Amino acid sequence: MTDEDSEKEPEEQESSRRAEAAARFSEASSRAADATAKAADDLKDRSRRLLASLSARSRGEGWEKPTGELAKYRSGWRAGMRFVLQRVLFRAVVNSAVSPQVQVHRRVKSIRGPFVLVANHTSHVDAPLLAMSLPWTQGRFLSTGVAADYWFDHWHRRIFVRLMMNAFPIDRGGSRKHAGTSKRLLRSGVPILVFPEGGRQQTGTMAEFKAGAAALALGVGVPVVPAAIIGGYEAMPKGRSWPVPGRPPVRVVFGEPLLGGVDEPASDFITRIRDSVKDLYDEHHDEVLGSAVRDEEEDA
Repeated sequence: MTDEDSEKEPEEQESSRRAEAAARFSEASSRAADATAKAADDLKDRSRRLLASLSARSRGEGWEKPTGELAKYRSGWRAGMRFVLQRVLFRAVVNSAVSPQVQVHRRVKSIRGPFVLVANHTSHVDAPLLAMSLPWTQGRFLSTGVAADYWFDHWHRRIFVRLMMNAFPIDRGGSRKHAGTSKRLLRSGVPILVFPEGGRQQTGTMAEFKAGAAALALGVGVPVVPAAIIGGYEAMPKGRSWPVPGRPPVRVVFGEPLLGGVDEPASDFITRIRDSVKDLYDEHHDEVLGSAVRDEEEDA
């Protein structure tokens, strides 16, 4: 063997090792790509199964059994009293003051288990109006957060909102006494109502949504039901304690349930939720209020 052949042999070995390494890297990359594609398919399948399972009986039963104070929120006799208060007495009052209309997406009627109901906030009667408009199967245990320092500091107010709205206390002014109640309620199978605008509309125009409702739904893993109230502000604008005369039309529309995506930020999810509520509002606006009102809103 010549010196030249001796020099070539390590070079050929090194070249061979590089080729083998490249082949192994290519194979590993291919396996990783296949695994990623499979994971993506699995996630899509899981999302489809979750959406399909909204109507499963097991979904309605597979939550923690509430104990102590939380047990009140799934009380059967309290739900029976709410049925009378909301769907008999309050409905009669509402029908005497406005002309209510309700439209419910078919998938809302199939939901079993907890969810977050998200709506625009137009007037003081929004919460009971939404509660009495939901199908009873879904609205039976619906709970609404109310200011603890006003509604829960006086026994007569506390009894009223608990019986009427299955209400739970929300802290104001920096207190953390009732922090986490909404999450514990959802985990106990109790759906909750959230107005993510943070307050009633000032001019009839929908404000931006705070991300808390989306973060709550993502954190517990429950669907969001978007709802739009059309005509509520026109019937009872801020500053009035009773609707305007003439039984103005007010329509409540419940849209298709939304599910948070895997690793979807709450900021992105709340944008999707607001878009859905806004689309429902815009779709029914002219039919309920007429185009003249829309022109006035746009000018405002």
